This record gives sequence, structure tokens and C-alpha cells, in this order.
Amino acid sequence: MSNTPSELKYLASHEWARIEGDIAVVGITDHAQEALGDLVYIELPEVGDQLKAGDEAGVVESVKAASDIYAPLTGEVIEVNSALADSPEIVNSDAYHDGWMYKIRFVDAAEIDDLLSAEAYDAAVEAEAH
Repeated sequence: MSNTPSELKYLASHEWARIEGDIAVVGITDHAQEALGDLVYIELPEVGDQLKAGDEAGVVESVKAASDIYAPLTGEVIEVNSALADSPEIVNSDAYHDGWMYKIRFVDAAEIDDLLSAEAYDAAVEAEAH
């Protein structure tokens, strides 16, 4: 049904996190970009921003809707994908790789346990659809 990469962690609000040591690379899921449609604008956090897990980290806007994006983990934003400023459609074409949004150096690895597995995320999406 889905192409939800199993090595990533997820939020029910449709963000993904790729854990690389003490860094999490964050984006929105393929399901989210598909539901939003063609993205026209992405507002990302600033490098140096301190975010708590669950904080609003930015906004994605499509021709259909605007949607907040949330931080999966608590920490400091250390990099943003500046290519998305000019080409938000990268997220539509490659949500899990080139379409990453920002990187956060997280402070509490225990928070990773609060994130969803690919299976749990797919189940949440499935439940949301019914």
C-alpha cells in the first residue's frame, strides 16, 4: 500500500526522522505530500532554533492547503535544506531523500521511543482514512 521506509521514524502528524548518530534529518512523508498536492512554498526553521518535540517547526503550503510541520525531537536546528526555498516541488518528487527539510541535533535519545515505526505510521494513516 505504501512506500513508507522502515528505517525511518514517524510522527502521526506526517513528519519523518532519519536518525544519524545524535542528528535527526526531518521531512514530511510521501503520504503528506500526496495529500497536500503540488507544494508552492515551504517555511523552514532557522539554523540555531531550539525546538521541543511537538513544536511547530515550519509550514508547507500547496495549491490546496497550508499545513504546519512539527519537530519530532527536542534539540537545535543545525542545517536547513535551502534548495526547497526555490524548488519546494522537490518534496513532491522525493519526499524521503532530496526533499528533507531540516536537521536537528537532538538532546534526548529516549524521545526516539515516542516516535512511530513505519508499520505504526501506516496503521495511523489507514485509520485516518476511515
